[in-house]
Amino acid sequence: MLEPYDDGTAEKIRHLIQTLDIANVLTEPLARSIDALLRVTAADIGSEAASVLIRDGDAGDLRFLSAIGTVSERLAGIRIPAGKGIAGFVMSSGQPIAVANVEEQSAFYPEVDKATGYSTEMILATPLRHSSEIIGVLEYINRAGDGPKTPFTPDEMDRAGRFAEAIASLVNAYESAKLFRDLDSHFIDSRGDFALEEIRQWVTELRTGAEHREMMELAVMLRELSGRGESERHLVRSVLEALLRYTDNRNSSSFLSLDDLS
Repeated sequence: MLEPYDDGTAEKIRHLIQTLDIANVLTEPLARSIDALLRVTAADIGSEAASVLIRDGDAGDLRFLSAIGTVSERLAGIRIPAGKGIAGFVMSSGQPIAVANVEEQSAFYPEVDKATGYSTEMILATPLRHSSEIIGVLEYINRAGDGPKTPFTPDEMDRAGRFAEAIASLVNAYESAKLFRDLDSHFIDSRGDFALEEIRQWVTELRTGAEHREMMELAVMLRELSGRGESERHLVRSVLEALLRYTDNRNSSSFLSLDDLS
């Protein structure tokens, strides 16, 4: 159990919890939206799998941000070195590409298949652009179904480019929300000797409980409702006031703030 401090640690923890709550409110719906768009667009393209890769570090390496398919969970944490693979080519050149047979493509990076056990046959890859900057790569992998495995078509490449515009906007918003969290955490840690990672782990475990997930869903719902009109804002304020009275009675702290509706 955390003991009270008079050195500002309690205030730092409170600030960190608020930061993580805000970041989660921002990032979780965005992550779900990216996954949903991948599923919808993969079905439209007719691909078996799809993924979003983003720049990781100053060297230009790529990492998987989101993926759908049979080995999507195994892609977490896998990185592609700068300039390697079809994705690396698209990232550096800014040009979309469709490869009908990866075995005939020297740029293909087989290490991802080796790590996941998946067998890549064909790829359609297109750059993710935001404000004229390439921020990642959208890939569609293999044909879905049991029929003939026809190559990706020029029309599908055009559609993939349009899908990339929507996905790039979500990716940029997601990364911006994460940057807010990371910069704020760095600011907290720079103010003194503070076990930031230990506290972050504690907060993360606390915030992944079923009760907190319900609270987060309630917060998102209330924020959306408050934007519909003045009467809805009054309704939300009444709900928050009741919720705050309840949490005060339980000596709990709430991440919902009436200041957000002022």
